[in-house]
Amino acid sequence: MSEETKVIERRSFDLVDLRVEHRQDGEPGKIEGHAAVFNTLSVPIWHGMRERIKRGAFRKAVKRDDVRALWNHNPDYVLGRTKSKTLTLREDDKGLFFSVEPPEAQWASDLMVSMERGDVDQASFGFLVLKDEMNVEDGETIRDVVEVRLFDVSPVTFPAYEETDVSVRAALLDAGIDWTALSGIITRNQRGIELRGGDHDMVRAAIDALGLLLPDGSRQGPESNGNGGNAGQQGLVQALQRQMEMES
Repeated sequence: MSEETKVIERRSFDLVDLRVEHRQDGEPGKIEGHAAVFNTLSVPIWHGMRERIKRGAFRKAVKRDDVRALWNHNPDYVLGRTKSKTLTLREDDKGLFFSVEPPEAQWASDLMVSMERGDVDQASFGFLVLKDEMNVEDGETIRDVVEVRLFDVSPVTFPAYEETDVSVRAALLDAGIDWTALSGIITRNQRGIELRGGDHDMVRAAIDALGLLLPDGSRQGPESNGNGGNAGQQGLVQALQRQMEMES
């Protein structure tokens, strides 16, 4: 599978030390912590498989990749960037450490207040796996992530993979639907932010993937489907398709 066709993955860890560092004048200056921890098994993800980030997985990425620090993985809220030197990354004995200098913006100030209150205390990262190894340990399938391409690090309200929603996310990915990306599109749309062409393409792809779950021929219209139980699903798909056509 080429890098262009892989799905960007996101992971969060409970064992992070996310914090606000203050300047000498007492004002908050940086957000620091670990976005990833080495050799810690994840909760079960795809089909019960568990995952572990190996030491060295980020060694090349922190030198090579142009990485953003985002708030909740939202590209509309950029805290910093390695290219502009407002974000620094390094591997240490614990994992992937980051330090970011947020912009002087109200939303960034609000985030730091929430962090100091303890309301936001987890971090996550977005990546593509370039090299991994599959092993079986004590009857469990373990995916060791050996090398990644890194896209972003992000303070988050909720972990990227909670045990309660792993099966739902896995089922959507198996159907060809990247719900993490779609949820970002929905959020931007709800905030009145104009969607881009790539957003439209992703929604169309999701509609097509959902349409494939319907019986043969049922995507051509309710009147052509003799199976009345699928009419509601079919109508929803058609309505979404028409909405996307109007927005294009």
